[in-house]
This record gives sequence, structure tokens and C-alpha cells, in this order.
Amino acid sequence: MFVIVDKRDLVLEGYRKSFRREGVSSIGFHPHDFRDWLQTSSETDLAAVEAVLLGELGELADCSDLPAIIRRYMRIPVIALSEMNSLNLVLELFSAGVDDVVRKPVHVREILARANAIMRRLRTVRDDSVKVGDIRLFADGRPPLVGGEPLQLPRREYRILEHLVKNRGRRVTKRQLFNSVYGLFEDSVEESVIESHISKLRKKLRQRLGYDPVDSKRYLGYCLNEHPPAAEGGVAGRDERKIA
Repeated sequence: MFVIVDKRDLVLEGYRKSFRREGVSSIGFHPHDFRDWLQTSSETDLAAVEAVLLGELGELADCSDLPAIIRRYMRIPVIALSEMNSLNLVLELFSAGVDDVVRKPVHVREILARANAIMRRLRTVRDDSVKVGDIRLFADGRPPLVGGEPLQLPRREYRILEHLVKNRGRRVTKRQLFNSVYGLFEDSVEESVIESHISKLRKKLRQRLGYDPVDSKRYLGYCLNEHPPAAEGGVAGRDERKIA
């Protein structure tokens, strides 16, 4: 989920629509509301944020500490959106701690590409992919390799797989997956829709790999396995305890 911070409602709504067209969840805040949200949000909500975009905030002097405040809570890209062709402003923004300054107008796809590039640097990963067992996910958004072959996935199923890969070795809840796919304040979609998405994803992964790589436990959530499940009673993967 991308967070847009701008003092203008029209700008916030415009970016939300643009991200929605690309299948990416986002929310918008006024600058002071964003500060309050950072301080009061749970770790689960903050973990759903992939990047913060800073637009028109008012006086820069009043908001110069915002990038540092963001990093107290999240290690994510902070990108400033500038409407002025001013070297002094760009230098001030970098001095304030942003990771990148983008001149408007800019397409959302470029923002996504820049955020992915910054995230790769933040993680100090030399390769542009992450491999978990027989699944390899690429940072540039190309189809994942599953069992050595590309697997085309709908956007929301891809986002679920991406979240599981990023949190490999840790269990994630249905609420965390919902926040990642739909955003924090989406009230027009029921949380239970995640069960349908993950069920379809698991079926496709099982057909490709011959086993279900997603371990699920009721009330605890989902975890991506590095290796095929051990055989039980002579048949691998007979554990059908699922919450999807």
C-alpha cells in the first residue's frame, strides 16, 4: 500500500484513482493527520505500507522532520513529488532525508518503479529477485518463476504471493494480507474475500509444484514453506488443515 501526503484533497483523490487503476492500494492524508496516524497505528497497519509520497505539505520548514519521523516507524522509500523546477528545493528535500525527488506530472508506473529500485537498495540485495523454495519473485514485477517456469497471476493473487515471500519464515494473518492488497481503510470489500484469492493462488501453486507451499493454521495465519511438506502416511502434503 502506498501512502500519499498532501494538503490538497483533489491531489489525494487523483493519486488514489491512479493507483487503483494499476491495481495498487493507497491511502491519502493531510500532513498533520499523517503524523497522528503514524503515532497511533499498530505494527500490522504500518507493515502494509510500501512507500510514502510527499506532495504539497505547506511550509517545508514545518515538515522538514517528516522523513525522519517516518523512519522511526518504517524502513521504506520516501519520495517527494515536486511541482517546481527548483534546484534549491530539490537540495532542501534531499537534505530533509527523502530518497528521491520526482518532478510532476509523473505516471504512477514510474513511481512504482522508483519505489522498487529504492527498496532494493534499502535491503542491500544484489540480485533483483528473491527465491523461496521453488518460487522466485522479481522486484521489477515480471511474472514469478514457479517450478522454474513463469506463472501468470492476477494482480491481487500476485500481491498475496509477494507479501508471503517478503515475510518468508514468518506467519502473516488474513488482516495483514487484506491490508496489503486492498489498503487499510477499504470498507467496501469484505475481509473474507482474501480467503477466495489465496485459495485460488494455492491451487495454482499446487498444480505447478505438486504440493501446497503455503502452510496455514487457523487463527494464526499463513506462511510460505521453503521445502515440500514431509510425507505423512506415505503421501506428501496430506495436511489439509486450511483457513482459506
